[in-house]
Amino acid sequence: LRLLGVDIKEKDGLLECSAKHLKGAVIPLSFPSVGATENVMMAAVMAEGETRILNPAREPEIVDLQNYLVSCGANITGAGSEEIRIVGGLPLHETEYKPIPDRIEAGTLFTAVAATGGKVLLKEAVPDHMDSVLNCLTEAGCRVQKDERSVYLEAPDVLRAVSPVETQPYPGFPTDMQSQFMALMCLSKGTTKITETIFENRFKHVAELNKMGADITVEGRTATIRGVERLQGRRVAAADLRGGAALVIAGLAAEGETIVENIHHIDRGYDRLEDSLKGLGAQIERVKQIT
Repeated sequence: LRLLGVDIKEKDGLLECSAKHLKGAVIPLSFPSVGATENVMMAAVMAEGETRILNPAREPEIVDLQNYLVSCGANITGAGSEEIRIVGGLPLHETEYKPIPDRIEAGTLFTAVAATGGKVLLKEAVPDHMDSVLNCLTEAGCRVQKDERSVYLEAPDVLRAVSPVETQPYPGFPTDMQSQFMALMCLSKGTTKITETIFENRFKHVAELNKMGADITVEGRTATIRGVERLQGRRVAAADLRGGAALVIAGLAAEGETIVENIHHIDRGYDRLEDSLKGLGAQIERVKQIT
């Protein structure tokens, strides 16, 4: 943003940003961050001249943002490739646009179904956006059938541990599915290793899963999950968005009742997740804080 002409001051843990005039620039990203790519794209649309983003994120959401901004009158090309070009300063207009289906919500539902021994046909899902997750679910023993806009998944009688999983930028295994897949592997036969390469401190859910009877150890950025026969319902607390979803999945599969606290974290990324799960037959309710 500074390269585009934004003045940014860091003060008391806050960022104060101001700009009188934005001008296009060449912006190399040291890491293909989704948030950084999206914010630079939106700022560059308003900047005078051409902006080139080098090493941008290539997630489907980046392509979708490009398509949306183009429908508003922006000039953007290259999303999904190694370079995005934006000619900024053009007048924008209103538009009507339908975003792509949420691949992380779809993956969350699939892991919940797999963990509870169920089956589901998920419509309006784009399997090409979820290849890495669907491949891991298949390796775990799930039966997966897909066409252009739907995916069918059926859980196996016994879940299998999978070969080591490492989170990577798209099209690799998404960091936003690491927690949910870990909850699933807690119930598999064998040992699975998951390495988190994107975000630090993203194993906060491990201690809570272990409270429920999971057998997980963490060394550095790698978690080792030794599958157990069953989990036990407990009172647990979500520390972040995807970790909270993982605890819900574990609770659905566990014996007895599970109470997940701090669900405001979960609400950041799902529109009433409990309603979607209830539609699949889950016994789950949103309740006021139980003391």
